[in-house]
Amino acid sequence: MKLLKRAVEIVLKGEGIPPRAEISIVFVDDDQIRTYNAQYRGVDSPTDVLSFPQLEPGEDYKTEMGDYLLGDIMISLERAAIQAGEFGHSLSRELVYLVVHGLYHLLGYGHDSPAQQKEMRAREKWVLAYLGLGEEM
Repeated sequence: MKLLKRAVEIVLKGEGIPPRAEISIVFVDDDQIRTYNAQYRGVDSPTDVLSFPQLEPGEDYKTEMGDYLLGDIMISLERAAIQAGEFGHSLSRELVYLVVHGLYHLLGYGHDSPAQQKEMRAREKWVLAYLGLGEEM
């Protein structure tokens, strides 16, 4: 858990957001994430991570109290374990990657175009390298 917290702190600091931002991270199984994936994305299959931003793109995350409301990240532990095995790294490393990936989605980054994907992947790789988790992706 310390590594996940550190990854979140690094992403937030890099984006100029104070560490008191509000983020929910929920770990579920494939059946649960499949239900949400079908409901919110129209894709009836399990996925590794879903992000639910609190605000619309362009809205200010900062509240009157100075906190930042970012949103929710949902991660399938089953899918994460499968992917860790496929990629040949630890479950811990895969979970850190999925949290970082989900957090960048909350912050408005995407991978709908090659340019967007390149920018998001570069940010993800930097965080993982900073944490000593390698750059493989």
